[in-house]
Amino acid sequence: MVEMASLQAYVHGRVQGVFFRASVESWASELNLTGYVRNRPGNVVEVVAEGEKPQLEILAGHLKMGPPAARVDEVKISWADYTGDFTRFRIR
Repeated sequence: MVEMASLQAYVHGRVQGVFFRASVESWASELNLTGYVRNRPGNVVEVVAEGEKPQLEILAGHLKMGPPAARVDEVKISWADYTGDFTRFRIR
């Protein structure tokens, strides 16, 4: 059985106004993850995602690269237990 988990990430850099949130939504949907992505103050994007841990690890790799127009300076990731609080992935 595949381990279920929750990931919270804060992505710093040029990550606003470069389709970062739309890219995260697309990646998460392709990976069958639930949760959300939203802009935070100070050129930071917050990602909360839940699902199978291997899929979350793939998403974490995407976050470190970002879409073509982005410049990712730092990604802070924390892991937690799966909660099942979300039914789909969306942009907030």
